[in-house]
Amino acid sequence: MYEFDVFISYRRTASDITEWIRHHFHPRLSEVLDNNRYEDAKIFFDDRMRTGSSWPGELRSVLQHSRVLVPVCSPKYFRDELCLAEWYSMAEREALGTGPRRQLIYPVIFCDSKNFPGWAHERRMRDLQEWNHPFEHFQTAPAYLDFNQEIKRIAGELEDLIERAPEWRDDWPVRTPAPEPPKRARMPRF
Repeated sequence: MYEFDVFISYRRTASDITEWIRHHFHPRLSEVLDNNRYEDAKIFFDDRMRTGSSWPGELRSVLQHSRVLVPVCSPKYFRDELCLAEWYSMAEREALGTGPRRQLIYPVIFCDSKNFPGWAHERRMRDLQEWNHPFEHFQTAPAYLDFNQEIKRIAGELEDLIERAPEWRDDWPVRTPAPEPPKRARMPRF
């Protein structure tokens, strides 16, 4: 069964993107989506993963149990193996559907879409570059009101995708990147 309505996918080594999601995108989206739906909205953002959890294994399970993927796109997102595995997993799920193709990927642009790969531009993306300020005090800026309106539009569109998501299957494809090879041990110098 599904556990999450939305899985937020992002490049985890980019601290400005992480902070923007943590302070602005995730809390506003969660609140607005939850207010709009009869059921409780469940959005996965991995800053709440338990210490000591198996990172790739838990992410794989959460992705398999999520209805919609929201990639927060930057040029380096498309070079990150884990991000690409999350995108490709959901794209494969879209392709498995019968009848009209169901959209399960809702990309948002954090920065510089000119340098995205061509295949990424085949999808309509929601441009949030105007509001990509990671600092907490952005919430007191007048532009935050416009950001809030944009989040309301996003939540409305996500509601529709969530409602139209296919019935859950235990055989949803989930790609995982190849594990990194162990680093070579350095010989101590005497």
